[in-house]
Amino acid sequence: MTQETLFEVNAMPYRQAIPVYGYRFGSNKKTLAIMGAMRGDEFQQMYICAKLVKALTKIEAEGNLNKDYGILVIPSASQFSMNVGKRFWPVDNTDINRMFPGYDKGETTQRLADSIFRELKGYQYGIQLASFYIAGEFLPHVRLMNTGYTNPDDGYLFGLPYLVLRKPKPYDTTTLNYNWQVFETDAFSVYTKATERLDEENANIALEAILRFMAKKGFIDYEGEFGTKTSFVEEDDMLTIQTKAAGLFRPIAKAGDLVLENEEIAEILSPYTAEKLEVIKAKKKGRVFFVRHAEAIMEHDLIFRIIPEEA
Repeated sequence: MTQETLFEVNAMPYRQAIPVYGYRFGSNKKTLAIMGAMRGDEFQQMYICAKLVKALTKIEAEGNLNKDYGILVIPSASQFSMNVGKRFWPVDNTDINRMFPGYDKGETTQRLADSIFRELKGYQYGIQLASFYIAGEFLPHVRLMNTGYTNPDDGYLFGLPYLVLRKPKPYDTTTLNYNWQVFETDAFSVYTKATERLDEENANIALEAILRFMAKKGFIDYEGEFGTKTSFVEEDDMLTIQTKAAGLFRPIAKAGDLVLENEEIAEILSPYTAEKLEVIKAKKKGRVFFVRHAEAIMEHDLIFRIIPEEA
């Protein structure tokens, strides 16, 4: 393993540049790149990458890493946002993962996206430890953008419960996953339940999934957990549940719960009297895939996604 300073971020008001580190394993061949945190609350994503660096260091030292392949891990490019407790870039509240492929003469996050993409472009495979654009809890899954360059079969190699295929919307065209695929990298986004907190159990699920993928591709010699049967889901087939009333959000169902049609899954309460303003029910029988994390909620906010199951 070699540690490199890939580039530096000149982020005032700090008196010195912030380095972005990369950890390389194997050869110089561009086989697999793994990207961790790009937002200031993605501590779980950074932690998974840190655990991956530790695991690969041991695997390589024991001679179980195929030297014909090259692997790059970047745990974080969002140290500045993390240091000041902001999810997005603190100066202008912009999102690095909405700036790809970047522009070296643009705004700070455009230049940062350009620096990241220069390091990640050209790899055969790419894995992003991702988070959703709103805070919440997911079932562990691997996600693909349906760009026309997608190879869904490789998504099953992670052994996670779900493989989700997303039809890109216009704003997706500036994400890392989309641009990786446009530049001919087979790209995957791995999601776990946590983002802003360290969740050891789910960090290990993601770590094992990535190592399992690498082993099945022949990059490493590794015997870990077998994983689970993977169900294929198109995101457009999921049931989306939004609020009709604003107030305090009290979820009843959790991610992973099997809910029945018309079962109560959440309540919206008055912040002044605790009166029930809305009782939210499942539209159909299904598995809760996503639950929003929020104390206060607005009208028409997304709060649940449910994978429908046959009654």
